[in-house]
Amino acid sequence: MTQLPVLKPKEVVAALEKLGFKKHHQKGSHLIMVRDGDAIHQPVIPLHHKDLAKGTLRAIVRQLNMTVDEFVKYL
Repeated sequence: MTQLPVLKPKEVVAALEKLGFKKHHQKGSHLIMVRDGDAIHQPVIPLHHKDLAKGTLRAIVRQLNMTVDEFVKYL
């Protein structure tokens, strides 16, 4: 099992765009992304100026229904 890397929110957004997600809307400092035809998986990315916490990043990966190894391939 791959260890979760330390990532900035922009890096996570870039990885999600590689997976086919698009920016849907933003509410405050939280960006909601969607993928065409996939109403179930809508990851929410907090757009703060610091690194994402490990638990937050793990929750985003879980929202995608992916493993950490699968997610790291798109970074």
